[in-house]
Amino acid sequence: MPAGASRRAVRSGSAAYGGRVMTGEPELRGMVAGSGWLTRALTVVRDSGLPDAWIGAGALRDLVWGERYGDGFDPTTVHDVDVVFFDPTELSRDADDRATARLTAAWPEPPWQARNQAAVHTWYAAKFGGDPIAPYGSVAEAVATWPEYATAVAVRLDRADRLVVCAPYGLADLLGGVWRHNPARVGVAMSRQRLARHRPAQRWPGVTVVDPG
Repeated sequence: MPAGASRRAVRSGSAAYGGRVMTGEPELRGMVAGSGWLTRALTVVRDSGLPDAWIGAGALRDLVWGERYGDGFDPTTVHDVDVVFFDPTELSRDADDRATARLTAAWPEPPWQARNQAAVHTWYAAKFGGDPIAPYGSVAEAVATWPEYATAVAVRLDRADRLVVCAPYGLADLLGGVWRHNPARVGVAMSRQRLARHRPAQRWPGVTVVDPG
């Protein structure tokens, strides 16, 4: 099914896990439901069999900011589709590659990148430097460490096609178009590098950039 084809409706789900609907969640649900491409990606992830699997970070930001603060959302400009899942029984990096390959086999178009959040502590320091980090206990714990508050958001579809949202800091920065450093894991220097690489003010002219210093 092409991205512009008719899509199944995305119905409302709990904001995180307790049934509470957070501020801005209806608006986010509407934007996801309006994107056939993202709805299909969420369906592929849900049906993949990966445990506790979500789409988050850049792809979701690109949708919201493209529609609200840019020239619209173009799926071909998405650098990668970050799929996070949680499987404490298989911590090898090969498991990430197999998960990515499973998604690609189901739908080759998106640039899938699957990462087991239960295994991040096994490779994080070697890749990014610094001291080893403690294992995450859940996807939500991992999402809470992502580099900007606007991208510290993940979504998934449940079996009834309801959208479930994981947003430890809420949705204000994502929906309000604010690029703001989240210091939970990423330092100021790396935040500045990300800012220079992503150039949010140029890509989405209506976005507000808060200096990470």
